[in-house]
Amino acid sequence: MSDLEIKTIPAHEQSSQLADQIFEPHDHAACVSQTVAAAEAKCIQDRARMTETRRKVLDFLLEEHRPLGAYAILDKLGDGGQRAQPPVAYRALDFLIENGLAHRIESLNAYIACSNPSKCAAPTFLICQECNLVAESFADQHESPLRTAADEMGFMIERELREVSGTCRTCHKAAA
Repeated sequence: MSDLEIKTIPAHEQSSQLADQIFEPHDHAACVSQTVAAAEAKCIQDRARMTETRRKVLDFLLEEHRPLGAYAILDKLGDGGQRAQPPVAYRALDFLIENGLAHRIESLNAYIACSNPSKCAAPTFLICQECNLVAESFADQHESPLRTAADEMGFMIERELREVSGTCRTCHKAAA
């Protein structure tokens, strides 16, 4: 789990370009600063209070683009010498998720920071089973076949989870 890395696929990218960019290295410092700025702006806009603990947890999730489990976050919170209690981490994670600043990757039982909080509604996570990289896609999902089928049945989707496991281009080429 700790070897996973998150990358973003911008919604405006053409599908032919996505394959080339999805699992490539990026400027992490710029990525972090842009994400923090977007998170702070969203909190101001939504009048949500970013406490010190919530900010620390967001920073932990942004450190290496690696999904973290709740206990890893607890350990990091306790690095200051005082052991943090589980409710502290879970309340911070709940706040971040409820405000669109983080996501829970169900299949990994781990959390990641949302790389684009201002535009993220229901991302799809592409998880490479070989190299453990994870890409977050913000492709428009409003007209998905799943939503169309749900609408036709009168089913109201409250939460949509999209996690896709497979092999990225780099790992696929290496195996060939």
